[in-house]
Amino acid sequence: MAHGTMQVQGELLAGTRPGPMPTLGRGAVVATVAGNALEFYDFLTYSAFSVYIGKAFFPSGSALASLLLSLATFGVGFCTRPLGGVLIGAYADRAGRRPALMLTISLITVGTLGLALTPSYASIGVAAPIILVISRLLQGLALGGEVGPATAVLLECAPPGRRGALVSWQGASQGMAILASGAAGVAVSLLLTKEQLADWGWRLPFLLGLALVPVGIYLRSKLPETLESPGTRSGSQVLRLLWNDYRRQLLLGLLIIMCLTISTFITNYMTTFALVTLGMPPAQAMLATLAQGVCMIFAALGGGMWSDRYGRRIVMVMPRALIVVAIYPAFLLLVAVRTPWALVAVTSGLAILTSISTAAALAALAEVFPNHVRSAGLATSYALSVAVFGGSTQFVIAWLIGATGNPLSPAYYVIVSSVIGLWAMAKLPENRKSDLSS
Repeated sequence: MAHGTMQVQGELLAGTRPGPMPTLGRGAVVATVAGNALEFYDFLTYSAFSVYIGKAFFPSGSALASLLLSLATFGVGFCTRPLGGVLIGAYADRAGRRPALMLTISLITVGTLGLALTPSYASIGVAAPIILVISRLLQGLALGGEVGPATAVLLECAPPGRRGALVSWQGASQGMAILASGAAGVAVSLLLTKEQLADWGWRLPFLLGLALVPVGIYLRSKLPETLESPGTRSGSQVLRLLWNDYRRQLLLGLLIIMCLTISTFITNYMTTFALVTLGMPPAQAMLATLAQGVCMIFAALGGGMWSDRYGRRIVMVMPRALIVVAIYPAFLLLVAVRTPWALVAVTSGLAILTSISTAAALAALAEVFPNHVRSAGLATSYALSVAVFGGSTQFVIAWLIGATGNPLSPAYYVIVSSVIGLWAMAKLPENRKSDLSS
C-alpha cells in the first residue's frame, strides 16, 4: 500500500470515531431532496426551453443552427461538472456533507440569476452569450458536486434494510424537478402566444425557481452531519486515497452512469424532439416532460424499495435489458404515428425503466465506497460520466438527426450504451446487506 494511503488511514484511525449515524427524519429527507430538486429544476429547464434560448442568444438564419448552438451551450455546463465532482466531492469528505451542499445551492443560484436576467443578443450583443456561458459553467460546477454529498447523506442516515429506499429519493427529486419544469413549460405555453414565449416567456420558469432558493438554503442549513471525523484530512489526501484504492470502483461507476445518463438525457430531449423532429405544437410537446417527471418519481421510489428486497444487481440489470429490447420499436411507433399519446407512452416507458435501474445503481455505487471517500468517489464517477455523455447526448442526437434525416438515431445510441452498462452492472458487487461502518 502506498505511503500516502497508510498516512491517510492512520489519520482516520487517530480521529475520534463517532457513535451511530443520526437518524434521517422527514425534515432532513426534505432538506436533501428539496435542494437537489431545485438545482436540477434550474438545469433541466434550460433543456426544455433550448429552442427559445437559442433564438434569444444565438440568432441565425437557420433554426437548426440556433438550436445546435443552444444545445452546445447546454453542453458547456457539463465541462465544469468533473471539476465540481472532484473539488466539492473531496470538500464534502474533508469538511462535511452539510457545508458542501450549502456551497452547491449557492453556486446554482448565481448561475440561474445570470441565465434568467441576462438580456438577449439583440439588446446587448455578444455580451449576452458570454454571460450565458459563464452562468452555465457555474451551474455545471454546482451539479458536479451535488450528487456525491446528497447521496451520501441519504445513505449514511438510512435505517438497516432501507438504504436503497432512501437513496431513491435522489432520483425521485430529479423527477420532481422535471415535473415542475414541465408544468411551468405547459403553463407558459398555454398562457402566452408563440411570440411572447420566444421573446420573454421562457424566462418565467427560471424566475420561479429563484423564488424558492431561500427555502432550499434554510432547509439545508438544518441537515445532520454524517461525515466521520471531519477536518482530520485534506482534500488532496482524500483524492489520493480514492485513486490508490478505489480505481476499479470508479471505472465501473463511470460505465454504469454512462448508460443511465444517455437514457436520461434522451428522455429529457423528448420535448425538443417533439417540437423539432415531429413538428408538434409546444403545449403537446411539453407533455413529454410532464410524463417523464411523474414516472421518474414513482419508478425511482419503487426501484429503491425493490433493490432493498431483491438486491441491487437484479434491479439494475432487468430494466436495462428491457430497454435494449424495446427502445427501437418504441421510437419506430412514435415516428410513424406522431401523436401526443404515443409521445407520452414512449417517454414514460423509457423514464420508468431508466429510473428503476438508476435508483438501484446509485445505492450500489454509494455502498462500494467507505465513508471517508464516499462523496468524492460517487461525485467524481458521476460528474465525469455525465460531463462526457450527458453534455454531448442531446447535441449528438440533434446533429445525427439533422445530418442523416433518420429520426430513429436516439434508439441506436441507447442500445449501444446499454450493452456496455450491462457489463459493468454485472461486475459490481452486491452490498445491500453490507455494514457501512466496517
